[in-house]
Amino acid sequence: MIFESVPNFSEGRRAAVIDAVASAAAPAHLLDVDADPDHHRVVVSLAGTAEALTLGLLGAIAEAARRIDLGEHTGVHPRVGAADVVPIIPLGGTGLEECRELAHEIGRRVWSELGVPVYFYGHGERLRLADIRAGRARPNLGGPEHHDTAGAVSIGARLALVAFNVILYEMDLVAARALARAIRESSAGLRGVQALAFELPGPRVQLSMNLFRVDETAPADVIAELERRGVAMGASQVIGLCPAIAADASADGRILEGRLAAAGASSGAERCESRGGEEYEALASRLRQEARELAALPADQDAILGGAERAAALGPVLKAAEALEPEVADLLDAAAKGLRAAVLPATAAIYRERINALDLRLAGGGV
Repeated sequence: MIFESVPNFSEGRRAAVIDAVASAAAPAHLLDVDADPDHHRVVVSLAGTAEALTLGLLGAIAEAARRIDLGEHTGVHPRVGAADVVPIIPLGGTGLEECRELAHEIGRRVWSELGVPVYFYGHGERLRLADIRAGRARPNLGGPEHHDTAGAVSIGARLALVAFNVILYEMDLVAARALARAIRESSAGLRGVQALAFELPGPRVQLSMNLFRVDETAPADVIAELERRGVAMGASQVIGLCPAIAADASADGRILEGRLAAAGASSGAERCESRGGEEYEALASRLRQEARELAALPADQDAILGGAERAAALGPVLKAAEALEPEVADLLDAAAKGLRAAVLPATAAIYRERINALDLRLAGGGV
């Protein structure tokens, strides 16, 4: 059983602190580090088994609590903690209830071992992040006062989402906030959209969104809606990683499944390098190159189909080299199936033989 987590830490400017927090998560597979100096926030993407993810998150949260003082923190994004939000997300065949159980276990250890109060939010919980940030809730563990410097941490289970930002031209903050309200699902706007507006240095105005039903509303759908409304737009960006099923050009090189496959290839390379010998070293070199290419996977259909095939092929290669761990097999299986799900019917019709071969491999037990 494998999980993803994308903890958000309240530090987006000091490279040494960001590196230390990300490095402390080492027991888990580090997929991505995406820092934003304006929001003064960094999103770290991790994956692994329950044990690996627990150790990685505890290490990263402890490092953040040591190095980040909320009393000295400035930034446009709302926050309650040095380690602010820690979502636990299902991968592969993992379910939301398993994610909730893991979130509670991690929360208990955060409070008992680190002394940082914990809120539980998301699947199966009564609290929402909006309530926590507005001060309308008390911690589930610890408190009621927050830690003097580290604040509190919000931990919970949820499905994958896309964090997506768009710079708005010819619009002041008042108008941008009205636009954010209009496109939210809660205001009968776009399905699966949460939106806020921020004024950034420059001055610039940014529409900041979470797309939490990626199968219904993807970044391309948001752009189309803004164009329909006649909104003048600047740069758009995906924050963190994007599931392949929702990826467009803004997610080039930031596709979740590409990073999962890259993590599997990198892990296999490490196993081969530890064995030593010319043959294993040569294979490790090829796996390192494969990892670099998969991590940078573009969002076009040909690349996504090719990525699915490459992820599905890595398992047998590592197995033959006796370098395939069960966790890595699960990562590669989740990567291949996620990429396959993102292949559009029109693409599948063009590459019918390749699709049939891929589907046969995945139906036969994955990688």
